[in-house]
Amino acid sequence: MRVVIAEDSVLLREGLVGLLSRFGFDVVAAVGDAAALVTAVEQTAPDLVVTDVRMPPGFTDEGLRAAVALRAARPDLAVVALSQYVQHSYAGELLGSGQGRAIGYLLKDRVADVAEFADMLRRVAGGGTVVDPEVVRQLMLRGRDPIGHLSPREREVLALVAEGHSNAAIARLLTLTEAGVGKHIGSVLAKLHLPVSDDTNRRVLAVLTYLRGQP
Repeated sequence: MRVVIAEDSVLLREGLVGLLSRFGFDVVAAVGDAAALVTAVEQTAPDLVVTDVRMPPGFTDEGLRAAVALRAARPDLAVVALSQYVQHSYAGELLGSGQGRAIGYLLKDRVADVAEFADMLRRVAGGGTVVDPEVVRQLMLRGRDPIGHLSPREREVLALVAEGHSNAAIARLLTLTEAGVGKHIGSVLAKLHLPVSDDTNRRVLAVLTYLRGQP
């Protein structure tokens, strides 16, 4: 798996190169700013990009904006934003790009297990979606309520879906049957008017609707 890393901290960048190489990733470029990230992707055609959010020159959202632009050009490009912060600007655009597939947003300080981190990257590269629960929480608090017509239980179920829990895990957490969880999720999808399509994942789209604050 070919990977491009974008991280302005030399120590962290080199640490990521060593870590990913140890877990079998082929790091084809490691750069320190957003412009170099775009160039590296154009030159190396990687399978996965791991990028910091705040990078030179402004240290605001350069990495995130670059990731959004890259996904617009290549919707199939897997991207993981790895940051110390939840950057609200452009976060919704990134998470909503490519129909919510092959995307991740993780917080550096909350990565506690390197093997699990490597597994998350593989999941994203395989088309999955991995979002830190704290990112979910902050984006939910910032946006207006897009799901006021959902019941309290449906909101509760959708919040747990957004955190990445399976139906079985949600059933355990809420003391429900899996069939009951499935019915709640079906009701959420219907109330959000998400179209049935072979090209989209309605569960992911429901989560993204929740995060972006759009009815």
